[in-house]
Amino acid sequence: MTARTIAVVTAGLSQPSSTRLLADRLAEATRAALVDDDVTVKVFELRDIAVDVTNNMLTGFPSPQLREVIDTVTRADGLIAVTPVFTASYSGLFKSFFDVLDKEALDGKPVLLAATGGTERHSLALDFALRPLFAYLRATVVATGVYAASSDWGSVEATGALQQRVERAGRELAQLVAAAPEAKPDDEYASVSFEQLLAGH
Repeated sequence: MTARTIAVVTAGLSQPSSTRLLADRLAEATRAALVDDDVTVKVFELRDIAVDVTNNMLTGFPSPQLREVIDTVTRADGLIAVTPVFTASYSGLFKSFFDVLDKEALDGKPVLLAATGGTERHSLALDFALRPLFAYLRATVVATGVYAASSDWGSVEATGALQQRVERAGRELAQLVAAAPEAKPDDEYASVSFEQLLAGH
């Protein structure tokens, strides 16, 4: 049995949020599809580290808490990234987090993209905003992106259709993760922060 880590990044601002709910469903679907692996899911709500992300953008130095999140995301075997849609695109907090990553940190990493919004007309954000961002980062994005509008949580029929999309996307991510070698740090300095390197550690 292979040990696998799935990192989940969710940019919902409220608590509880439909963005976190969708992220949890996607994580569970992925875990269920990786039946032959020992799967650890680590969920990060960006609202909890929003100040750290902003300070990193201003100073170039991550806080210890942000460094832990970055290390987990970049070393994970797969990534689930979920954002609310604001003004037909991803949230500023979501974009800011991925801006502070090294541009090669997600190179080849299996990624499942998802978004939430008030109406179905925002679903195009998956293909016209999120996919170009992760294509630039050279991630390997699964074919099925999952968008959940408010109406998708409103009835048994709609929720059932959403769950079908969730399970399909989870299987696609699981297939990519299972086909890849187990993630390992690139080298002995993989977990050393820039500040530590400057200090000679």
